[in-house]
This record gives sequence, structure tokens and C-alpha cells, in this order.
Amino acid sequence: MENTMFRKEDFLLGTFSTNLSGGMSPTTVPERWVNSWENNLKLAKMLDEAGIDFMLPIARWVGYGGEKIDFHGSVLETITWAAGILAHTKNLNVFSTVQTASINPVVLAKQIATMSQIGEGRIGLNIVAGWNKPEYEALGLDLPADHETRYAYAQEWFDIVKKLWKEEDYFNWEGKYFNLKRVKGDPRPICNVPIINAAGSGEGREFATKNVNFLFTPAIDLKRNKEEIAELKDMATHKGRDVDVLTFSHVVCRPTEEEALQYLEHTAKTNADWVAVDNLIKLQFAHAHSFPHDLLNTIRDQMAAGHGGFPLVGTPEQVAQGIISLSEAGFRGTTLSFVDYNAEFPYFRDNVLPILEKHGIRNNKANVRASMAVQS
Repeated sequence: MENTMFRKEDFLLGTFSTNLSGGMSPTTVPERWVNSWENNLKLAKMLDEAGIDFMLPIARWVGYGGEKIDFHGSVLETITWAAGILAHTKNLNVFSTVQTASINPVVLAKQIATMSQIGEGRIGLNIVAGWNKPEYEALGLDLPADHETRYAYAQEWFDIVKKLWKEEDYFNWEGKYFNLKRVKGDPRPICNVPIINAAGSGEGREFATKNVNFLFTPAIDLKRNKEEIAELKDMATHKGRDVDVLTFSHVVCRPTEEEALQYLEHTAKTNADWVAVDNLIKLQFAHAHSFPHDLLNTIRDQMAAGHGGFPLVGTPEQVAQGIISLSEAGFRGTTLSFVDYNAEFPYFRDNVLPILEKHGIRNNKANVRASMAVQS
């Protein structure tokens, strides 16, 4: 058995941040995403039937606040969220996002192995080594000031997880950060677990190219990204590994470009919660390296429109061409966000996916959607 994330046929598509209030849109419009279990399950079933590859949540403990909203203030915890989604879907891959400092590696290894059985191998793991200082404070933890310490801790943490998934007998572990007595990984995942990490710093990228299958990074300047992806893949090759690169995108797809631009203006400018946006940017400047800092001054508007995701705005043909441009830049896939995922995804499914299939970067999905259209 092989997790389908490892297959190379399709450009991978997933959704991002549906476990959080507002999704990826710090907007005040009334139709903004409500992260209820009912909404998540409805979306998961649509994604599963449409052949979308994965769902990726964000691990969050405190929101960003705002003038009218508490962006990301409501959270569905990612382990229990993923287990529930897996139990109600058949083909969709579902990731759990975990912060290494907030969960013991022995516990996490067991949780992932359990979900591997629930989903028949469709579980994935997104590792967060730590950057959000307010969340550490909320949990009563100290965020190490230097990236070296964070990633050294994450490396030992993940080494333990991997050993639990590999070893068949009990073992002890004596390390710098963990001392474990007679631990054992039983059961183990039923197939290889796809691993994601978002890394911006040099230490983070050393960690990612050594350990993960997918490195997650923003698409801001595709020419720059193409060079960056080549460098990252070369770093991995020198370690004897094959690492692919994913990004994230925000979709506003309408029958005409004018309609799409008007809705973007409505949600991400006229009705953006700029206090929440500025709180988010301030935190990115202070603690994170996910976005290139020399570009952060230029992306305030993009932060309001999909948390800085690559803009896929326009007609179905224009949105499809944007996805094709990501593929041509070397990205292996992208997540998708919408202001209201459940209301907007069906139009994307019915109008953008067929274009991607025609261009050969997505395959064998048309029959599924045709049968769905007949049923509806």
C-alpha cells in the first residue's frame, strides 16, 4: 500500500486552514468561513468525491484578534479533526499539524499510527518546529530565541517518532531533550506517512531537506520561486533524498474577471479586518521566516486576501492558468482557500478542474464530477 501523496501523476491540490475560524481570510463579511465540524465534514465529502488530494489544517491555540473578528480565534484541534475526517472519507489524504513543543513524540507516534488504521494509510503529518511566541506563552512554554535550538529539538523529536514507526521491539532513548524508558511503537502506520514542514530559515530548510517529503513555502515571485525550488531540491539530492515543494493559494473564481475582482475588493479591502491583518504581519516579522522578509512590505494586501497565498483570481480559465504557472515554476502542488469553501468550491470543481485535466496536470477526474452533476 502507498499513500497517494507520493504518486507523481497529478499536480497536487488540497485545502488549507478549514479547521480555523475565517480559514485564510481575515475578512468581516458575513459569509466568511465558519469552522464548524458540520462545515468541515460537508467540505471533506465534496473534496473526496471530486478527487482532491488532501486537507491540511493549521495548529493554533490563540487567535490574532482584530477590530471586529478574532481571526483564528476558534480552532478545531488537528488530531481529533483529522481522525474524524478520515472516518468519513474514502480517498482523501488528511494531515495533522502538530507543534513539536506541545506534544510528546511517543504520544504523537501512537496517534498517527492509530489514524493510519482509521484512514487505511491516508494520514499525513505537518511538523511545526515553533515560531509563534504568543502560543508558547499560552501553553506555559518558553520559545527558544534561536532557530538552532528549535530545530535541534525538532530533529530529536522526529528521530524518536521515526524509530517508533520502525522498531519492532521495546527500546530506551537517552538524548539531549528526551530520556525515554522502554517505549515501543505498536501498532505502526500501515504505510509510509507523508511529512510536511514549512521552513524559511536556513536551519529550517536543512531540517526539511533532511527529513520531510514536502517543503511548504509561499509563492510570491514565481521567477524567484523557480530558482528557490531548484536550490531546495538540490539540497535534498545531496542528502540522498527527493523532496517536493508545495505552496498555498487563495481562490476567487467567477464567470467574469470583473466579478472576481469586485469580490476580492469587497472581501479583502473594503471589509478586511486590518487590525487582524496587521497583527498577523507583525507576528510574521517578529518570529517567523515563512515569508521572505524583503518582500513583506509589499504583501499587506495579499495578507488580507488569503493570508498571503498566491492569488488565483479571475475566470476559470485565468485561475487554471495560475495553477499551471505554479506547476511550471516547479511546485508539486498547492493548497486552495476560499472565503466560503463550501459555497465556492463547487464552481471551482465544475469549471477549473476540467481545464487542468485538459492541460494534463490533473487526470481522471471528469467522470466523477459528471456523475455528481447528474445527481444534483
